[in-house]
Amino acid sequence: ESESENKLDGETASDSESKSEFGGSPPVPTSDDTPEVLNRALSNLSSRWKNWWVRGILTLAMITFFFIIIYLGPMVLMTIVMCVQIKCFHEIITIGYNVYHSYDLPWFRTLSWYFLLCVNYFFYGETVTDYFFTLVQREEPLRILSKYHRFISFALYLTGFCMFVLSLVKKHYRLQFYMFGWTHVTLLIVVTQSHLIIHNLFEGMIWFIVPISCVICNDIMAYMFGFFFGRTPLIKLSPKKTWEGFIGGFFATVLFGLLLSYVMSGYRCFTCPVEFNNDTNSFTVDCEPSELFQLQEYNIPLVLQSVVGWKTVRMYPFQIHSIALSTFASLIGPFGGFFASGFKRAFKIKDFANTIPGHGGIMDRFDCQYLMATFVNVYIASFIRGPNPSKLIQQFLTLRPDQQLHIFNTLKAHLVDKGVLVGSEDA
Repeated sequence: ESESENKLDGETASDSESKSEFGGSPPVPTSDDTPEVLNRALSNLSSRWKNWWVRGILTLAMITFFFIIIYLGPMVLMTIVMCVQIKCFHEIITIGYNVYHSYDLPWFRTLSWYFLLCVNYFFYGETVTDYFFTLVQREEPLRILSKYHRFISFALYLTGFCMFVLSLVKKHYRLQFYMFGWTHVTLLIVVTQSHLIIHNLFEGMIWFIVPISCVICNDIMAYMFGFFFGRTPLIKLSPKKTWEGFIGGFFATVLFGLLLSYVMSGYRCFTCPVEFNNDTNSFTVDCEPSELFQLQEYNIPLVLQSVVGWKTVRMYPFQIHSIALSTFASLIGPFGGFFASGFKRAFKIKDFANTIPGHGGIMDRFDCQYLMATFVNVYIASFIRGPNPSKLIQQFLTLRPDQQLHIFNTLKAHLVDKGVLVGSEDA
């Protein structure tokens, strides 16, 4: 017992034994990074209320910035997602570098960024081919890159793999393989999820804004309920999280999701898929709203009719889906934050970085967002998205005439068998 008490929180005997190999003690918690102007303005407050005001002011600033980039359109949103991805990757890789830099491992940082480049080339190349197929087929260099995209991606990765093998240094093999795994897990968490966020954005800005807003709302409301009413600890990984904040954040987020979905479902700029117009070479978000974004009348269950006094209610079908999104953001989304808390505790750091005063690094703000992005993408694929006729037609037009004729005859025979078309004999 006395031996374990002398160790830092979460440290085991094996951790202590491996310190000499892994470069000594991890970094210490980050220092106070609050701007001096806020320190002077809030100097008379206790540390608890000072932190509350700092977080509140910076949260309002970030929400304002969020509204600005939404107003600027999908291209700016995609650029911001890319920038956030790079910054999150940098923060996580930097932690590994700071912990193990004493060995001055050859090519570690260079290889980490090289693998980031390779993975982004693969994912975004797939996206460009999928969503801008006509544009790609129109340009000869792009058509060649698209045709051999996966082979080029594999060749690039294979080059990095060989560079890693050549960089292995005697006595440091285990550490180098450890950092190789560190880089790849970071790529899996950061790059894959940001790629899914962009895919969600192409389905319509509402699929991007509502999930992100629900996570933001849950984070704020859980903090507010926990700050004023919190008494019961929720999880040891995050001692400041309470059951009161967790439950209060859930109900507030579901209500917020319903209201935000109702407002946004009435605007085509939010509900229409983001598509590339080949004539104007620009993005368009104009379409006829699908049934998902048209008001429908629903019967209220008999149990609730006596309580609310209504028999029916008019709402958008998307609002029903928003309940699933906000529920995930409230009940499962926080586990992304708990995962990040466990990671930070493992390396004895307070935040991933000092980018945002009172909030830590970019990764500290987006740890739940990445988990949410995966859920939204899976949800759309499972319950929303159907076959896309326009993409099939685009691919059909790129085939040779004999291939097009074969598909035409096959489709015609199928429709005749179904009774949709009248056969030549019947005519």
